[in-house]
Amino acid sequence: MAILTTRRAELAAQSEVVELIPALRAFARTFCQKPEEADDLVQETLTKALANLDKFEPGTRLKSWLFTIMRNTFCTRFKKSSRETIGLPEGVASRLTSEASQEWTVQAEEVRRALNRLPEHHREMLVLIVMLGERYEDAAEICGCAVGTVKSRLSRARQQLRRELGETGTDSPVG
Repeated sequence: MAILTTRRAELAAQSEVVELIPALRAFARTFCQKPEEADDLVQETLTKALANLDKFEPGTRLKSWLFTIMRNTFCTRFKKSSRETIGLPEGVASRLTSEASQEWTVQAEEVRRALNRLPEHHREMLVLIVMLGERYEDAAEICGCAVGTVKSRLSRARQQLRRELGETGTDSPVG
């Protein structure tokens, strides 16, 4: 009977993992500029999570657990890739693209570039809290820091993003 109960819990967790794929994709885009790299990161995260689903503690937030796996996977990949040089020199690929003609696309690209200029820990907070709607406590758990650190990073990220976008007034909040 215990095996049957364990199997049901595992199937329920797997189903919940599938429901969280859109949120994982959104979070992966904070780490990866290319959609295919973000998809690879999501796939690797899902592979690790499903292989270790027995280590997930029932009663805790599955989304936070998955985001932590993704963040750790990205950090590991980043460390490995910093030792390798593959492909085009940095900056060449961005010169090969053509600019969008629609104003909204141009503005979205400006925001994306401004986000990419933020330090990673600030960008991560903006995406987790503003774009994905995570609570401060969950963002703190995902990033392995205190809630106060989350709040100060988010505040600094918003201020810096405003500066990057040329919005100097404090009456135009981001997020």
